[in-house]
Amino acid sequence: MKKTVEEHATRFSEMADEYDDSKSDEYHASASLVIEHAKPSPTDTVLDLGAGTGAIALAVAPDADRVLARDISEGMMNEGRRKAEEAGLSNVEFAYGEFRSPDVDPDERVDVVTSNFALHHLADDEKREAIRVMADTGARRIVLGDVAFFEEPDPAAPFYGPEVDDPATVGTLVEAFTSEGFAVTTVERVHDQVAVIVAERGDALAARGGSTDDSE
Repeated sequence: MKKTVEEHATRFSEMADEYDDSKSDEYHASASLVIEHAKPSPTDTVLDLGAGTGAIALAVAPDADRVLARDISEGMMNEGRRKAEEAGLSNVEFAYGEFRSPDVDPDERVDVVTSNFALHHLADDEKREAIRVMADTGARRIVLGDVAFFEEPDPAAPFYGPEVDDPATVGTLVEAFTSEGFAVTTVERVHDQVAVIVAERGDALAARGGSTDDSE
């Protein structure tokens, strides 16, 4: 991680008021795909990691039973809480949580894990640990949208901020999911440096016929 958790939390809290208006077209396209692929049922609990102001959490809440929105920035979470109240959503819980320590009760059932444009702040070994933690929740589906490389990025025009971001290759992320017993069923190429990856637990995939829909 190129900055500490505390440094990232402070940075995002400072930009919370303007955060929603500052995002790129690729961010919004990635978020839309994460929402589309999450597909929670009315009885599902969704864990949204790096939830920010709630772009994913608030969008999936009407279709889910509960949404556990976790972030490290109190400023971002306060904005998310405000938006949830305005939308009349009472099933979204914003609370402090890190990728590798999301502060979810061990007895809490988690069915779907989502995250958009957040995991790339971690180094590759930390990403693998975070994906292990996601898998340990027992979720049947994980949907990750993130800055990730399909090929070598143009060093003169990186999509990301090298001083604060540490993106992985798509292959690294896919391998991390498969090593945890998940099948990667979809890879969406939003941009040369932005991917949406859908991973499903093997037994859940088998129960619905074992179909995959890989695309780039």
